[in-house]
Amino acid sequence: MKLKQHPDDFQVEELTDVTPSSEGAFAFYRMEKIGWSTPDALAAIRRRWKIEHHRLGYGGLKDRHARTIQYLTIFHGPRRNLEHHQIRVTYLGQLRSSYSSKAITANRFRVTVRDLARTAIDETSQRLKIVSNYGVPNYFDDQRFGSVQGPQGEWIARLLIRGQFEQALLLALAQPYEFDRAEEKREKELLREHWGDWARLKAELPRGHARSLIDYLRVHPTDFKGAVARLRPDLRSLYLSAYQSHLWNQCLSRWLTRQLTTERLRWVELRTGPVPVPTLWPEAIYSQAWSLMLPLPSSRWRPETHDPRLPVVEEVLAEQGVTLRELQIRGLRELFFSKGERAALAVPTAMHSSWSEDERHPGQAKLELSFELPRGSYATIVVKAIC
Repeated sequence: MKLKQHPDDFQVEELTDVTPSSEGAFAFYRMEKIGWSTPDALAAIRRRWKIEHHRLGYGGLKDRHARTIQYLTIFHGPRRNLEHHQIRVTYLGQLRSSYSSKAITANRFRVTVRDLARTAIDETSQRLKIVSNYGVPNYFDDQRFGSVQGPQGEWIARLLIRGQFEQALLLALAQPYEFDRAEEKREKELLREHWGDWARLKAELPRGHARSLIDYLRVHPTDFKGAVARLRPDLRSLYLSAYQSHLWNQCLSRWLTRQLTTERLRWVELRTGPVPVPTLWPEAIYSQAWSLMLPLPSSRWRPETHDPRLPVVEEVLAEQGVTLRELQIRGLRELFFSKGERAALAVPTAMHSSWSEDERHPGQAKLELSFELPRGSYATIVVKAIC
């Protein structure tokens, strides 16, 4: 099976309830991109238009390995279009407030799964029927985690919780990532090779975010907490949300394995490890899952003593060596884990599917899917559950 080998095989469109007008302080744009993550694309736009980060508003993080359409606002932004490599920004009008994920009603996906054996068509079609009728566990998928883990599976956020600010900063700035561009690889190699020699790093690094943090350490050579506080806000948020998402995945995984026997589960691989997906839903358990809202683990969550979700959360955190109260970054008030809940199930709507010969892999089949998902749910989880 091959997925996302070509951008046209995986397309995402953000659906919103926003209607631009000619009035308002926030310029509203449609952004189409191929081969760029959302943060990288926004950074490129900021550089081209000399826009400060705090003036940007956007809804979600879209995959770099896809053809994606999403929206953004810029406070007092230019009323014109922009093309930069494989990024196209189209000016749509003005809004009275900044755009955010609250404006997203759903995401529409078109996915082509290739190189499927003909002998797998019946089994895959049966799984497709189950997913269409019952949905999938609403896991955060690999796009959420990116390069925020070290080689031993260490999390930047977990290091921050422990007060290991230097190790967290080194991981944030210098950890290799398989999709790094050539200039990013060179910069990270330089950081790893000369970490601690702040004067040399300032002289040799290109102008940019990493160099500004190194310059701070040149003047304050032991204040790693202060350097962490100066990380870009979007990166700080990403590190914390990625770890929190991993913990949430583990909570849902634990709940499912408690409710369903082994023969009613199969395991699919995520970047962070295997997770269970039901192959059969007993009616009583599905009814529970349908209404289940699991908390995003945070010290700000204040459950009742007899909240049935609490034992699952506490068990998962205990395996990580932390408690709910300890899920915070001491000494940095601007860094905190979000408070909220997430539905245990994601049910695709407007789902259509078709089988045909795979023109790129003779003798094999391809499956074309289209469907919509609530904001924050991952189409790749749907595909993994099916295939």
